Amino acid sequence: MTTNLTVIEHLRSDILSGELAPGQRLVEFSLCERYECGRIAVRDALTALECEGLVERATNRGATVRTITIDEVIEVTEARAALESLIAGQAAKTLDDAAVPELRSIIVDMRAAVDADDTEGYSELNSVLHRRIREISRHTIGAHLVANLSNRARHHQFRLAQRPGRAAESVEQHAAIVEAIASGDASAASTAMAAHLASAVEAFRDWDDPVS
Repeated sequence: MTTNLTVIEHLRSDILSGELAPGQRLVEFSLCERYECGRIAVRDALTALECEGLVERATNRGATVRTITIDEVIEVTEARAALESLIAGQAAKTLDDAAVPELRSIIVDMRAAVDADDTEGYSELNSVLHRRIREISRHTIGAHLVANLSNRARHHQFRLAQRPGRAAESVEQHAAIVEAIASGDASAASTAMAAHLASAVEAFRDWDDPVS
């Protein structure tokens, strides 16, 4: 049975995966057919994702997938840095020893993706690692806010991972975060996360495509 929540999840997933591209019109009738649901469910989904910053609606133009500018991505990443530094520090305090091998295993997989020049796989592992750190931290509010911010910038984050040398640099930053968390050093974990996201901000500032 298709519920309003299911439609929201499907529409969000299609936007984040690029199935529905930035700037693409979101026609209610087409979405009803796509998700096999009624217009109320589609309208609820559009409203929910407008609040998340993924959809834009304008009078006489309807809804479109929101295009996020580089300036906004930089602000999003700066906000993430403040929150995720807190979360990484908290994760170092709440870490279960059983999670250490899992985090280190993700780093091994990330290095393998770098060696194979698998930017799509690397980007997915990047998301997995950040999500697991949020879960380990048990900081519910911070995790919710970061997840929303990350969704807004997902398209640009994927493109950043494709830039020559970026993944190789990023994976070592992630490794430093994991080792600080594994050692239970909250201060070092916060510092490592802040340095990682500051590096991302600088990479975005050097972006050669300021519009998309």
